Amino acid sequence: MSGTLNKVMLIGHLGDEVKMHYFEGGGCVGRFPLATNETYISKQTNERVTNTEWHNIVVRNKGAEICEKYLSKGDKVYVEGRLKTRKWTDDNGQERYSTEIQCTDFTFLTTKKESESNASNSNASTASKPEAEKQKVSEPQIEEEDDDLPF
Repeated sequence: MSGTLNKVMLIGHLGDEVKMHYFEGGGCVGRFPLATNETYISKQTNERVTNTEWHNIVVRNKGAEICEKYLSKGDKVYVEGRLKTRKWTDDNGQERYSTEIQCTDFTFLTTKKESESNASNSNASTASKPEAEKQKVSEPQIEEEDDDLPF
């Protein structure tokens, strides 16, 4: 196989609100940190250990606007993209590097109920949630019957 692959798939929680930057000509970029956790049992202490890894997510244009509108700190999201390392010079003239995930696709995983409880816990407004999420979907009631079936 002579081709290469640069693909990242993450499921995590937003560590902060989406920060937007708008450009002349109508383009925009949204950035947010995403936390993923790894949990295991330490063999030395037999205690549960959780390691958190932080990822810098970059979303562009329409995707960035959607993320800004509907995502908030603590929400769970699936992000798909590619790794990109940027080189930049800081205020002291030193060269710095930053590795980011350039997001190409995303899916919101936090349910409406979880979003509302997060909002009420942090005294945040739910006014930014979409109208479709605000409407309750009524599911048909299924009555439980006593059956002799084993499944």
